[in-house]
Amino acid sequence: MSKNSVAIVTGTRPSIIKFSPLIREFESRKIPFFLIHSGQHYSYNMDRIFYDQLNLKPPRLRACFQPSSYPGEQTAAMLRGIERILMEVRPKLVLVGGDANTNLAGALAARKLDLILGHVEAGLRSFDWRMPEEHNRIIIDHISDYLYVPSSEAKRQVESESVHGEVFVVGNPIVEAVSENLKIASRKSKVMSLLSLRQDEYLVCTSHRKENVDDKNNLKSILNGLARVSERTHLRAIFPVHPRTLKRILEFSLAVPDGVELINPLGYMDFLVLVSNSRLLLTDSGGAVEEACILKVPCVTIRDNIEWTETLRVGANVVAGVDPENILRKSLRMISRKRNWRVPFRKGAPKKIADHALRLLQTS
Repeated sequence: MSKNSVAIVTGTRPSIIKFSPLIREFESRKIPFFLIHSGQHYSYNMDRIFYDQLNLKPPRLRACFQPSSYPGEQTAAMLRGIERILMEVRPKLVLVGGDANTNLAGALAARKLDLILGHVEAGLRSFDWRMPEEHNRIIIDHISDYLYVPSSEAKRQVESESVHGEVFVVGNPIVEAVSENLKIASRKSKVMSLLSLRQDEYLVCTSHRKENVDDKNNLKSILNGLARVSERTHLRAIFPVHPRTLKRILEFSLAVPDGVELINPLGYMDFLVLVSNSRLLLTDSGGAVEEACILKVPCVTIRDNIEWTETLRVGANVVAGVDPENILRKSLRMISRKRNWRVPFRKGAPKKIADHALRLLQTS
């Protein structure tokens, strides 16, 4: 494997999805690169299935990682595994994308080895210090050599923090990811028929954030709010339940209300088709908020804040928190919303990042 190459660090569903158009761009232009998978999402449904369904080659290298319920231990294990791979290959550039523990581990490994580090989707802030993702994205931004930000707003944010690295406004790779992958999904997915669903006759909910699912009262409130929306609107409430969320429901002995249909986690293609045909999305996932905005599906964020403030400004999304009555009120408002908002995310990120990576590889 060439040392004059790019290492792309993945490990979670969002990172695989968002890097998919960049991976395709690298492949089409024959830019030398390899994938490292940290193993943060370690079940087939949360990991390998995405590579398979997105028609991507699986990672050439996998970091040695064992699941852990302790975030520090998890990050340390991924750091150790990623560092060993980077020490062996020593690529010219290491790319991490987003704010999961995988990306922090990859960024720290690159920084300690004095490798060039680029952060895709830099500059996002929720300003909620309770969120582990907020800690991660700030640390990564401040140790990166290159910050590939999605917007001028994100650029202003990191410049106000006096970051060390050079900042490039490149757009948001999720635009190409949704566009490219929806075409594949439309051909492959059978989720609508398998669940006996019809377009606009159901809503979708996802929840996995620590501050929501690790808090018994918050998780109970989300389930109750979802049930109220389903009862009031007569829409089926489909809840693809994250393993962490299901574990907490069982640990807390929570009763799943009538009208809330828990289903197993879905592959990305099935999830994309499920959301694109739904009447409403309720979620605490920043990635799902972006996807819904692009797909013109009204969204209710079941958190107290959102990094993607652009979705609020264009009217594609509202923040409801976890109070059941507020979830119901905001859901009714969004269901009646016309789907005529302007998608606020810029296109072109895969090409711009690939252009910059190629320039770096061509320098001595």
